[in-house]
Amino acid sequence: QVQLVESEGELVQAGGSLRLSCVASGRTFSSYYAMGWFRQAPGKEREFVAAIGWLSSSAYYADSVKGRFTISRDNAKNTVYLQMNSLKPEDTAVYYCAARRALSSSSYLKEYDYWGQGTQVTVSS
Repeated sequence: QVQLVESEGELVQAGGSLRLSCVASGRTFSSYYAMGWFRQAPGKEREFVAAIGWLSSSAYYADSVKGRFTISRDNAKNTVYLQMNSLKPEDTAVYYCAARRALSSSSYLKEYDYWGQGTQVTVSS
């Protein structure tokens, strides 16, 4: 089993920045895992934000965050990051870290095997 724990979210002003982290643990995490970030706003479905493969050579983003958010990982620390810049009120959501037992990343929610508990990010206008 794999456990994922996200860092605490924050209340930030529009235009500001925030970095989320997600630490993975569990005896099976020595296997290869792709990682992703998703988010869910009130009354909306959970949506893809960003994903990165095991070797960090492939990372891609939802169009809504492209150019503003950056996903990265440190396999030695079992940690994935989401750097969020130029935040907008529409980025307000609960952000979830997810792990997929595969080398390559995916934007499909159902292809992820493990999920964190989520962390609230609120962007004020």
